[in-house]
Amino acid sequence: MITLNDYLFSGDTVLKILHQYSSDLKRSAIETDNPIDLAHCNFLIQIIELLEHNDFLTSQSQRIKEFYKYMTQKYPFLAFTFKGRIKSLIRAEEKFNGYILEYIYDYYQKNHSYPTEAEIKSNLTCFRDLIAYRIVISMPMCHLEDGISQEEQEKKYLYEIANVLPQYLEVRGFTAELSGSGHEKTADSLISSNRPYYRDYVAFPRPSGYQSLHITFYDNLARCFTELQLRTKDMDDLAEIGSANHFGYERQQEESRTRRDNIPLGECRYFDEAYERFTKLQELDLASVNVNMFKAFNNQLINDGCGLFRGRQILPFEHLSRFQNDLID
Repeated sequence: MITLNDYLFSGDTVLKILHQYSSDLKRSAIETDNPIDLAHCNFLIQIIELLEHNDFLTSQSQRIKEFYKYMTQKYPFLAFTFKGRIKSLIRAEEKFNGYILEYIYDYYQKNHSYPTEAEIKSNLTCFRDLIAYRIVISMPMCHLEDGISQEEQEKKYLYEIANVLPQYLEVRGFTAELSGSGHEKTADSLISSNRPYYRDYVAFPRPSGYQSLHITFYDNLARCFTELQLRTKDMDDLAEIGSANHFGYERQQEESRTRRDNIPLGECRYFDEAYERFTKLQELDLASVNVNMFKAFNNQLINDGCGLFRGRQILPFEHLSRFQNDLID
């Protein structure tokens, strides 16, 4: 069976790896009559197209930058960053196979049988975060009045920004998408017209403690989906370097082992293949990888210049609150 790991030790670029992996996967899928691998191949082609034909990102990031400038004028007392990235190859591959594992497992638990190929494929059309932007805000202590909670002030402005964002971007060619995640609970701080579009992990955190507001847009000019996440600095720290980051990784491993224990090897070909690909990536020693523009001393000390593990940056914009820095690009 072909896995991404087979291509990570030759010194090739990420784009060359994608071309080889998708081509070999397609050939194998045809030879073995495997429609799920064909769908997998088409998913990889999406990433290839994004990396090879990314001129639209200039237009997209410029239109998003307009919201950044709006914030510098509306909230001169806030410090904040805008970050943009293309999902890394390893994370995208993990997510694709993770969706297969989750869907087949849940279906089996409910029906005591396995889904058809068509049902599995229909569940693999929900990737809308290959491109994602993140807004991280912070209220500097020098701007807080005595007795006012920094955390509550930051949440107040986070929801205020979230309420303006959909309409602001709609005028500039973006269409907000219904969340469609079953995550129906949202805070009262979101106005009613915006609630169907947001996944509110601020008021209703994940079990790991992860907090963020998520909203997906369709960019009508670039003809692609993009996700925006809104967080405070403390929320971002928890997600990136705190317990939510490590908890999520450990939980993924535990969930995949539990699913494997409940679905006997050999009963569902597509579960078996997705489990092997997913597990190999989870167990990958990044220090042994040989990919052009990538270097790791271990799985924490990583210099990723190609988007293999951490993702490719589209933009970083930073605004320091006024009275500390008055310059706005």
